[in-house]
Amino acid sequence: MKTKPMLLVLMTLCLPSWAVAMPSLARDYKFEAGYMPSCNACHLDGGGSELAPYGKAFKAAGKNAAAFAKIANTDSDGDGISNRLEIQGKSNPSDKSSTPKAPGDWLDIASLIPREVRRAFPDVLTWLPKDALLTPADIMAAKALGATLSTDDDNTIYIPLVARRPAGTGLIFPAVYQGKTFFLLMITDRQLTIREISVLHADKVPSAKGLSVYQQFAGQSVKHVKAETKTALEKSIETAVRHAGVLLYVRLKGA
Repeated sequence: MKTKPMLLVLMTLCLPSWAVAMPSLARDYKFEAGYMPSCNACHLDGGGSELAPYGKAFKAAGKNAAAFAKIANTDSDGDGISNRLEIQGKSNPSDKSSTPKAPGDWLDIASLIPREVRRAFPDVLTWLPKDALLTPADIMAAKALGATLSTDDDNTIYIPLVARRPAGTGLIFPAVYQGKTFFLLMITDRQLTIREISVLHADKVPSAKGLSVYQQFAGQSVKHVKAETKTALEKSIETAVRHAGVLLYVRLKGA
């Protein structure tokens, strides 16, 4: 029998400097609905990626506990079923193919970890998603490292565990070029050295695909990211990678 990836959320004894938490929105969702959702309720491909229909509606409604009630009677995915009934029926309010009568496998534990992150650690069976919620102290620490961050940069860090210890990290994060947002994926080792930066979604900026600038980040510490950039697009990528690296550092090492 093939073993599905497991999710461990109580690892404080093994992870003394990596405080454990589930994404805050997921906790609010669980409080509202009575069960833990997949990240795909609000994101197209895991925390940090582009917002899905329900996520967009939730953000527009205030992105807080009161937002659930504000959008409860709307139909975010256009399947003819209100968000309230979708949630009560344990179906995905962002996916029209998922309904209370046929919810699909969106709540399978493996769906909590984006597939691109899982591919980077193919032999890992145990995962730990960790909140990267920035405190004022984190924001000040990031500024000292040359990165301007805010609470809008809150994210989810995906941590693969081997023998109950971190084996690296995965982080999905946005980059902006000429007002258009695209998404990148950072994979690091357990020392927070960058293994790779790759394009996750760049349909709005197709020229971001296949650039050689991504190769420059491999082997660098997330604390100090540099690249030789020649174009405005490459500069926007360098800035996004540097900010993502600092976010990782202040939440996992400097917190």
